[in-house]
Amino acid sequence: MTIAVRPASAFEDVCTLVGPKSPGANVCWCLSYRIPSKLNNELRGSARGAYVAELCRTDPPPGVLAYDGDEPVGWAAVAPRSDTSFARSRKIPHVDDLPVWSLWCIRVRPGHRKRGISHALIAGAVEFARAHGAPAIEAYPLDSGGAKVDVTMAYAGIRKNFERAGFAHAADTTSVLAGHPRVLMRLDLR
Repeated sequence: MTIAVRPASAFEDVCTLVGPKSPGANVCWCLSYRIPSKLNNELRGSARGAYVAELCRTDPPPGVLAYDGDEPVGWAAVAPRSDTSFARSRKIPHVDDLPVWSLWCIRVRPGHRKRGISHALIAGAVEFARAHGAPAIEAYPLDSGGAKVDVTMAYAGIRKNFERAGFAHAADTTSVLAGHPRVLMRLDLR
């Protein structure tokens, strides 16, 4: 299996990873941290998908996709922190004034897990941020201490996976997800 990670500019493939089974459903579409909460609450049903379709046409697109051949098997949301709700977060601190990028969601399709795809997505997101001039990239994974994490809440990533990718602990946070604290991990790209 050879996994290729590419910019998420193909809306149909993004839809495969983060879109709902029913086009009218009011699910995340990985917008919760990307847009202001007021807009997130206003976008209902198919308007959410239309918003993401527009993001896929922008430069840079909203993240990266992992492919096994031509099949999309993974997604990672990555963007400048200043363009996300993390820019205004009271729970996730700012380490300094560096214009960092944020990596906040990693999703691998069922049937493709436990094959290293999340590691490829982290590496691909790092390269994507670097290619767009990011001086550093941050992630806010769970510090589960080795405890099992429910797969639906593992989207933030697990600390050890970011450590394997060269990220270092930069700060503790007051954010908790699925009963586990989140930590701020950072990788300098300069």
